[in-house]
Formats: sequence, C-alpha cells, structure tokens
Amino acid sequence: MTADIRHLTPQISVAPQIAIEDLAGLKEAGFRTVINNRPDGESPDQPSSARMEAEARRLGLDYRHVPVVSGAMTMDDVAAFDAALTEADAPVLAYCRSGTRSATLWAFTQAGVRAPDEILSIAQGAGYDLSGLRPYLDRG
Repeated sequence: MTADIRHLTPQISVAPQIAIEDLAGLKEAGFRTVINNRPDGESPDQPSSARMEAEARRLGLDYRHVPVVSGAMTMDDVAAFDAALTEADAPVLAYCRSGTRSATLWAFTQAGVRAPDEILSIAQGAGYDLSGLRPYLDRG
C-alpha cells in the first residue's frame, strides 16, 4: 500500500489522494469506512468517486463522498462531514489531495468538543499545521 496514512485519533485517519489499489491494503489494515473529500475532476489523475466507491464496496468497505472545494469550505461541508463520521463504522480514513482538507474538516467537527490546543496539537502530530484555524476553533 502506498497511502500516506496519518492518524488523528483511533477512530479517524487522513491521507493525501489514495489509489484504487490502496483500498485492499486499507481493508487489511482494519479500516471500515473511506470518506472521499475531493470533488470529481479536481485533477486529471484522480480516480472518479464512482470507481473508488465500486472498489471499496466490492472489498466490503463503506464509502462516503463528501466533496469539498479546496479553499471554499463551508459550514454545510463541515456538517456533511460530521454526519458522515457519525454514521460511519470506525476506523475511518478520510482523504483529499493533500490530507489537509480532511484534517481541517475533522478539526471543525471537534470545535466545542475538544479544546482548541488539543485539536491543533493532534493535527500537528499528524503533520498538519492548522494554526490558522485557531480563531474559528476558539469560537467553538
């Protein structure tokens, strides 16, 4: 498996774009749900959500597509991601182009649940500097 998996909590990890071939390894690694945060067609080299979903389901993985446009995240996007996480069987792997969008979505779902310092520390430990989110996290 070539996926660069970054663990946030025992229930959720994030990664940059995964390949269809990575899905079997994710299943073997114990993941039960995959959440794709990329809109189809974001880059020419990414597999379509339909192809990823078909292979994930063939392997027995749950699959959710919660597309979020890079640089244009809304609170509706956060709510959709939170709903997907709530309904998903853990552990979950969420992915996007670099993993940052997925980590950011997770961070926003944790606002008001965890302290901002804890959220930022968890993200930093996974290699994502989300310090620019502090004003939003402080508001809960």
